[in-house]
Formats: sequence, structure tokens, C-alpha cells
Amino acid sequence: MKQIGYILVFSIVFCFGFTETHSSKIDTNSKIKAVFLYNFTKYIEWPTEYKNGNFVVGILGNSAALYKELSLMSKTKKVASQEFEIKIYTSADDINDKIHMLYIPDEASGSIKNASQKLKGKSTLIVTETPELSTQESGINFIIVANRQKFELNKSNVEGHNLKVSKSLEDLAVVVN
Repeated sequence: MKQIGYILVFSIVFCFGFTETHSSKIDTNSKIKAVFLYNFTKYIEWPTEYKNGNFVVGILGNSAALYKELSLMSKTKKVASQEFEIKIYTSADDINDKIHMLYIPDEASGSIKNASQKLKGKSTLIVTETPELSTQESGINFIIVANRQKFELNKSNVEGHNLKVSKSLEDLAVVVN
């Protein structure tokens, strides 16, 4: 199990490299979160009807740095055979598409109940970065433990969206109920 953890960390550090122009500002947190989001796709199984078309990751609110990192990733990465597509939603009311993953940054966390209602009955993984949301509607929540990026997993919330979580992902997560 530690080997999977090492592979995940290795991919975070080296998978996308850190080749940026000198004039661009590097947002390490966004880069790390983008890699985590991409890697979550390897450990969660979506229903068959979600395996056609593009793999859509939505971002609720303004998270320009994360959008930039995910957009760069979408040019070279795929989720199985699906193209990686990134969408921004200014409010939960704008969510009307079939999306695979919805990222809700801390500044948009007040919209989680509305977003969850919009996604009811859909197979969408909700990912947040606000601690108390892991025991509410969030399936995965980013946290910092001992100055390291980690994540909490609420397996019942993920499975409530008709998604299957691999044991490997559970082993890497801080599991909450």
C-alpha cells in the first residue's frame, strides 16, 4: 500500500514537470491539486453511461490557477479513452451538464448544498477544500496534515452518487463518515 502512495507522490512531483516561463507565476497548491484530481480518476469508477464523451471536471466559482493547471493537463492527458474537459461555473445554478467531478474551492463552499441538489441522482464526484464539508455533501476534501497535502474521503457520499471507490484510494485517504 505504501508503494501506491509513493507512486501518487512521484506522479505529483514529476508527472507534469515544472517547466514554466520565467514570467509566469507558479501556483504550487493548484498544480498539486490538479494532479490529485487527475489521479482520483484512476481510483474511482463511474457508471457505463459516463464513459462516453469527454470527461468533464467543473470548477464552481473563481479558481483561475486551478483552471489553468487543469487546462494545461487536458492538452496531454486523458481519462481512459475520454478527453479531459474543464468547465467553470459561476454559481451552482449554472450546473446543467453531465459532469464527472465538481471542484468547490473554499470561497465557494457556501454553495455546496445548492450544488449537491443540482447533482442529485447524477454520478458526480464532489471535491472540496473546506474541512467541515467532508462530513456533509463532499466525497473528497483536501486537507493539510503536517504541512503536506492530503485528502479526506467520505465513501458513503461518493457511493451515494453511484460511484465505486477502489480500496487503494481508501488506503491513501483520511477516511471520514
